Amino acid sequence: MSNVKTEPWEFHENAIPPINPKTESRLGKVFQGLVKELEVDLGDFDPAVRGRALEKLASLEVPGSEQRDDVNLHTHTFFSYHAAGWSPSRYAWEARKAGLYAAGIIDFDGLDGVSEFLAASEALAVRATAGIEVRAFLKEFGDVEIDSPGEPGVHYMAGSGFVKRPKGGSREDDYLLSLQRTSAARSRELVERINAALPDIAIDFDAVTRAKTPSGYATERHFVSAYVEKAAEVFPSPLQLTGFWSEVLGLPKTSVTALLATVPAFEEKVRGKLMKRGGLGYVQPGPSTFPPVGEVYAWIKDCGAIPMDSWLDGTSPGEARARELLECNRSLGARALNLIPDRNWNIKDPADKQRKLDNLAKVIALANEYHMPLHIGTEGNKAGLPFVDDLSGPELAPYKSLFLTGTRILVGHAALCRFADLPYAGDDAEAMFSGDVKAKNEFFEAVGALPPVNTQLSRELREMGPAKALTVLKDSARRAKWSGVRYP
Repeated sequence: MSNVKTEPWEFHENAIPPINPKTESRLGKVFQGLVKELEVDLGDFDPAVRGRALEKLASLEVPGSEQRDDVNLHTHTFFSYHAAGWSPSRYAWEARKAGLYAAGIIDFDGLDGVSEFLAASEALAVRATAGIEVRAFLKEFGDVEIDSPGEPGVHYMAGSGFVKRPKGGSREDDYLLSLQRTSAARSRELVERINAALPDIAIDFDAVTRAKTPSGYATERHFVSAYVEKAAEVFPSPLQLTGFWSEVLGLPKTSVTALLATVPAFEEKVRGKLMKRGGLGYVQPGPSTFPPVGEVYAWIKDCGAIPMDSWLDGTSPGEARARELLECNRSLGARALNLIPDRNWNIKDPADKQRKLDNLAKVIALANEYHMPLHIGTEGNKAGLPFVDDLSGPELAPYKSLFLTGTRILVGHAALCRFADLPYAGDDAEAMFSGDVKAKNEFFEAVGALPPVNTQLSRELREMGPAKALTVLKDSARRAKWSGVRYP
């Protein structure tokens, strides 16, 4: 098995999943240097620079790994936060190099990367989907913790299969802007509280947002990085810096010195002390802090995407009532389940690991019972996370076929929604299959199993219009190969 799959890796430019050694031996040093330069350009905040770099990389025909049954539909990009600053184009490129069966992005409170990722995936012939992640309030479970530690009623939820940002001025776009304004206001207030508590390292909210993000949306992790950088600037000597953080974190100087040697671990510690429950800037959220879950599900459906419930690890009081929780979210509009498998098995303590694996088995059985596609990934928003889940390992192998089935359904939706105006959760799809979810899943999966849409095919499907494109997609799904179109 390749180290792309099994070894967690630090996110930085020199530790990306490597090209297959056999492939690398065929590439000259000059060629490899050019590829690396173009990969750096894929992280530029200027979309024109990213576009030119991707076009050149696609034209170079850089060999990648052979395609394998690896999927990651949940990777954040630099439009919310990626630990290595990967853009949507960079992730599409890495997915293609690693030979992923399918790839997808998810960003917090925004859809800025959707069009870029889908276009990049077409240019590189990668099966793709794109979505959004939102924190919302589930009033039906408002008195218990669900999947946001220490925050009763707060629930992570998501949408998969967005094919574009809503049209400016539309009701859907207005709602998206309201989500972003609310999120930005929460972040600004958080920074103001931390600045008041730690005036020596106070940061400028707007300056950080401009410097660290391509579209003006900053997350907690961006601000943690800014505070760490500001402290290093204000306290230039190691002794001063260690003393400052020792006092702030409440740790011995020797512990701080050890933490400072590993930036990701240090930033996680700072984040916990400044921003998480009990931290200097933390304020307990309530029902009015986040939008209602049902309202967000409805918006996701109106955008043509698939509303998704989310699962953490089953250990909270809310998730302990798994069936009730899932049924509640289904009644509000959820049609798929988003989960991070790595959190449910990659655990040192054997007893805790077994408990979470048992919980994972229960929720997957429930999702299967309700014919809810499973959406999986590893996030990419923290150093040390795996590039993809190990679906062949003993912990996840029992669910591999279900994960791949869910992946194909979600990828099939992205194609059917984009080219045939037939979203999975829409009324037309419900009517087409007379409410038979199993039959609908089989059709969407068959579309998602087709060879990936490339730029030529995308252009051809768009030009023929939704009705004819649907006929082509149906026929291709039936034949299990592209039919009625030009496909290499």
